[in-house]
Amino acid sequence: MNPRGHGFGMVEMLLALALGLVLIMGLVQVALSARSTYASQNASVLLQDDARFVLGKLIQEIRLAGMFGCQSIASISNAPADFARPVGWSISGGAKSLTLVTADAGSSGSKADWTVLSDCISTAQAYAASAPEPEPGQLRFPVRKLTYTFEDGQLRLSTPSALAKSVLVDNVRAFDVSFGVAQKVDSSVVTGYDSAPSDEALIRSVRLLLTLQDPGGRVRDQTYSVVAALRNRLE
Repeated sequence: MNPRGHGFGMVEMLLALALGLVLIMGLVQVALSARSTYASQNASVLLQDDARFVLGKLIQEIRLAGMFGCQSIASISNAPADFARPVGWSISGGAKSLTLVTADAGSSGSKADWTVLSDCISTAQAYAASAPEPEPGQLRFPVRKLTYTFEDGQLRLSTPSALAKSVLVDNVRAFDVSFGVAQKVDSSVVTGYDSAPSDEALIRSVRLLLTLQDPGGRVRDQTYSVVAALRNRLE
């Protein structure tokens, strides 16, 4: 018989199957690794988007805290007591709350808690909710009171007109606030940070620390830190 007509032997076939199996397992491992990498990157992006949304909103509102028009609080007739405390921080049980009394940018069309009408020269008056139509030479300044509460792994938002807390973001591991304070009321220089300042009139900036976690455990907890200055604190 011609030996050239023989097919593969058993040993050759087993060797080919083993090599093919190794190759397939390698390809599967690469595919699983790529899928895991994509999932972790996607989870990280989602956490970054949540942090960007919440912190961006807070930064804007902190910067406008204490902005009640173009005149000082002492010049505003019928000013509510809340105007004297534009930034507040409280801890009750397991909940932490940051309260801001801030000018409303108006882009969301939300309802103001107060409205200040002022001619920016000699007169200014605060009205609950909406105000009459401005007279010639007057400007309208909508003001809102916003309370951000961290509890049960969520950051929630409430207002005097909407006491039910709406969830802004889930999967919050930690939310901490400290305040940059000045030594004197008439100073804008921050001399240090305090988590519970004895005199809120000395607050000049707010430092936010937000830690988010991935519920699927695909990435480590992500911590974000920002500082926002109160642009209207000095009067």
